Amino acid sequence: MVEIQGLNIAVIGATGAVGKQMIKTLESRNLPIKKLLLLSSARSAGKKITFKNKEYVVQEAKPESFEGIDIALFSAGGSVSKELAPAAVERGAIVIDNTSAFRMAADVPLVVPEVNEQDLLKHNGIIANPNCSTIQMVAALEPLRKAYGISKVVVSTYQAVSGAGAAAIAELKEQARDLLEGKEIEPKILPVGSGENHYQIAFNVIPQIDKFEDNGFTFEEMKMINETKKIMHMPELSVGATCVRLPVETGHSESVYVEIDKDGVSAGDIKELLSEAPGVVLQDDPDNQVYPMPATSVGRNEVFVGRIRKDLDESKGFHLWIVSDNLLKGAAWNSVQIAESLLKLKLVTIK
Repeated sequence: MVEIQGLNIAVIGATGAVGKQMIKTLESRNLPIKKLLLLSSARSAGKKITFKNKEYVVQEAKPESFEGIDIALFSAGGSVSKELAPAAVERGAIVIDNTSAFRMAADVPLVVPEVNEQDLLKHNGIIANPNCSTIQMVAALEPLRKAYGISKVVVSTYQAVSGAGAAAIAELKEQARDLLEGKEIEPKILPVGSGENHYQIAFNVIPQIDKFEDNGFTFEEMKMINETKKIMHMPELSVGATCVRLPVETGHSESVYVEIDKDGVSAGDIKELLSEAPGVVLQDDPDNQVYPMPATSVGRNEVFVGRIRKDLDESKGFHLWIVSDNLLKGAAWNSVQIAESLLKLKLVTIK
C-alpha cells in the first residue's frame, strides 16, 4: 500500500459550533490531509465524529497531543489557546487560533487572506483568525482601500446569536417558543460576559456584545476597532463601532459608513469594483429588492455586499450593507483558508 502524502491536522474544540464547521469545511476542500486529529475538553472526549465516511473518536487535548501535527486549528476558547497553543508550537505545529487570545500581539499576524495574506510570512508559529464581524467588513473594504484610500469607518452590527455559542441558539429558540405560547421566560445566557443581568433575545435586540470597557465601548466593539487597524496596516484609520445582538440564528449583518480619499467616485464605481473583488459577492439591485440577508448567506463562504449608496452630505462618504455566515467566513472558512494560504506560500510542506 502506498502511504498517503499530506498534512497532519488537528482541530481543537472539535465538538463546538465552530469546530464542527471547521471539520465540514476541511471535508469540502482539497487540502491534502494525511492525519486528522480531533481534540476537545475532557468533558467532550469520547464523542464520535464522521469525516469523509470515517469515524473519529474525539480525544482530550493535551500538550503531547500535538506531536507530529503540522497545522492546529484552535477554537476552544481563549484560556485553552493560551494554555495549549505554545505547547503545539513547541512541538512543531503552526497554530491558527480562532480566539481573541493572540490577535493584538505584535508578533502574531492577524489574517484575512483576501486582505493581508502576505502577513503570514512573518508568523512565529501562531496565526490569529480575526473576530467574525471584523473579517467580513475588511474583506469588503480592502478593495476600496486599494483603489481609493479610506480615512474613516463607522459600523453598526446586527449579529446572530450563534456568535455566542450553542447555548445562545438554544435560548433563542426556547424563548421564541415560550413567548408564542404565552409562557413566562427566564433569560439566562445573553448578553454573555456582562455580569449578573440577562435579557430576552427573542423578538428583541440587545445593544451589548461582551463586557463594557472603561471608555463605554464593549470588548466586541474594541475588537472591531483595533483589529481593523491592524489587518489593514492603518493605525491612523478612524474607526467607530456599535455591536448589537439580534434574534437571528446565523449570519452577521453590518451597516458600514466609509469615507474614501479620492474625489469623483460614484456608487456605480464602487459596485463595479466590488463585483470583481475576491471573496465578495455583489447583491445590489434595489429596483428588484435584491440585497444581502442572513437567511441567504448561511452555508456560503463569501461576503455579500449591497445597498451601496453615496452619502447625501459627504462627497467622499458611502454606505454599504455587508452580510456573511459568521460560522464560516467569520470563523471556520477563514481559518481553513489561512491553512490553504500557508500551503500556497510554501510555509508548510507536504510530507
